[in-house]
Amino acid sequence: GDLEAHSHDGGDHIDEHKHYSHRSPMLRALVLGALDGLVSVACTIVGVSGGDSSLALMRLAGISAWVACALAMAAGEYVSVASQKDCEEADIAKEREQQEKGPAARAHELEELAQIYINRGLTPELARKVAEELTEVDVIRAHARDELGIDMDDLSNPLQAAVVSAIACTIGACVPLLAGAFIADSDTRVLAVVGATAAGCLAFGVTASALGGAGVMRGGLRVLVGGCLSMGVTYGVGKAFGATVV
Repeated sequence: GDLEAHSHDGGDHIDEHKHYSHRSPMLRALVLGALDGLVSVACTIVGVSGGDSSLALMRLAGISAWVACALAMAAGEYVSVASQKDCEEADIAKEREQQEKGPAARAHELEELAQIYINRGLTPELARKVAEELTEVDVIRAHARDELGIDMDDLSNPLQAAVVSAIACTIGACVPLLAGAFIADSDTRVLAVVGATAAGCLAFGVTASALGGAGVMRGGLRVLVGGCLSMGVTYGVGKAFGATVV
């Protein structure tokens, strides 16, 4: 819950404001994975059902879409985050090299650090003192955090991102698969998948917006409209190019 601070006179309560930005990396992987699984599998099922009424074909297409989506999301996240981690480690290695070049290089790096604090509003004297003290504690960590924007205690984790994306994708894919996998009538199946997917889009959109501190209804409607448009287009394509198997 919110922390509360009392004023000196003991009267008013001041609520600490919440911060949402630290949630963004994990939130991004979860929401993208779940939405991709939900919409991709739903569109595949709806598109196939538009062209062919076979329940077995719909199940095969849905399961194939789920597996392909989960693997693609996991691979994409792994490559993306691994590249980011490589860049972070390369930048940290360069800072270590600079510190090993001798007193002149270290003095130059100290001036760079002090200038960063000056640019943030500190006086030159205070900025110099802060830079010196942080350099004495851990010079590499200080430059990584304030010059490069890298938290050495929280470097990017590609394996974690890949696993989270695959799991989230699977969770999203289960919604349309379970909604349509046991309905023999094609029209009823399509309606069930569309309804379940629309509800899922709205739920994921609202949840993501709430966790991110954004407008809940706007976020939910944005995802809902996008998902419905996607299903409508794929159903039309399936209807236009599909053929009944005899």
